[in-house]
Amino acid sequence: MNITETDLPGVLILEPRRFGDVRGWFMESWNRETLRGHGIEIDFVQDNHSFSGPKGTVRGLHYQSPPHAQAKVVRVTRGLARDVAVDVRRGSPTYGRHVTVDLSAENGRQLLVPEGFLHGFATLTPDVELLYKCSDAYAPDCDGAVAWDDPDLGIDWGIDPASATLSDKDRAAPRFAGWTSPFTA
Repeated sequence: MNITETDLPGVLILEPRRFGDVRGWFMESWNRETLRGHGIEIDFVQDNHSFSGPKGTVRGLHYQSPPHAQAKVVRVTRGLARDVAVDVRRGSPTYGRHVTVDLSAENGRQLLVPEGFLHGFATLTPDVELLYKCSDAYAPDCDGAVAWDDPDLGIDWGIDPASATLSDKDRAAPRFAGWTSPFTA
């Protein structure tokens, strides 16, 4: 597995090796021992699978606060999505900064998003499926969101913001400047 560091400490791009032949290909998407060898020790307890029909669907920016904060490994199994992680650990030298990575079924990339980061994605094609591993189970009382299109964050989502397909939760999410992060560095 190829592991690439991003500009945000702890946010990693994971690229599993694919082994192909006339039938197609095989890849090992997650191996605890392989990643332990790279200093990555996360115990995942829940897998999620999402489907977004329309191109321009945005899900995020989401977080789950302590004591149920989640680390995630996200990958796309159909279509193309722009995945985003924003550092919201108060006291972090990269607080408020973000990384974007295009994930697709074709490129096989995965994004490791540690606890203390907002996470979201925009679909760049129709009919996108994402799978993601989570280090804690969903806890509705710890669920939260920050406005995905906040100009203070300056995220290029790769879509026309005026035509984004959003949930009511994401449409009503607070702006970054008026939000207090529950995470510390």
